[in-house]
Amino acid sequence: MRVYVPLTLHGLAEAHRAGELGAGAFTAYAVTPALREWYLSDDLEELEYAALSRAALASLRLLVAEPGATPRRVVVAADVPDAWTSVDPGRGLDPAALGEVRIAEAVPLARAAAVHVDAEDAEKDVTAAAEALAAADRGDDDAQFVVDGAEDHELLWFATQEIPHLVGSDG
Repeated sequence: MRVYVPLTLHGLAEAHRAGELGAGAFTAYAVTPALREWYLSDDLEELEYAALSRAALASLRLLVAEPGATPRRVVVAADVPDAWTSVDPGRGLDPAALGEVRIAEAVPLARAAAVHVDAEDAEKDVTAAAEALAAADRGDDDAQFVVDGAEDHELLWFATQEIPHLVGSDG
């Protein structure tokens, strides 16, 4: 199963140093039955993009929780055995949990297929989105418009060999 793991650049640096994603069970995003039902699509590429987008929003939430973090959303795409993942049936149809899966254990970074990161020119909009996120969650339409402004920026694709460059390390 392809999973999308939300991180920050600092989190990516930690994963690079440790050689794995997560130190135990953690949340990621994937094409789940609930996500398929919500998006009413059979196009796997479109559904994977939706899961990636959900992970990007979760990355934005991580930025809110990490003051001083470089304001760029980071998502690592990794391939894991289905047995490593589970879906909380109680949250299956909760719109906030669409595509959410729990990964049972740390995932070796060698299982990563790609890294998706905001370009530097997205930082201003990502910062504004992070600042507006709480208000958007409370239903403020103006704040939601600001959050959507960050989503207008496509995450750039990087090969896993580029992680040292992304995190400012030479290996």
